[in-house]
Amino acid sequence: MKDGIHPEYQVCKVHCACGNTFETRSHLSAIKTDICSACHPFYTGAQKFVDSAGRVDRFRRRYANLPATQAGAKKA
Repeated sequence: MKDGIHPEYQVCKVHCACGNTFETRSHLSAIKTDICSACHPFYTGAQKFVDSAGRVDRFRRRYANLPATQAGAKKA
């Protein structure tokens, strides 16, 4: 390897938006991240569910009063 072309590998402090901090090694001195292993749903098992039932109900109410030809149904 050539001397002087590689960045310096140093201790790096990582700050997550959830408040978790930990140290690792990188060429950067500090890293700010939005999500980490302490708050990621895959690692914690706590999943955030989207209110899909509300969206389905809203869709049904919106298209309930349309005639069949406007809603895209084909006549046989």
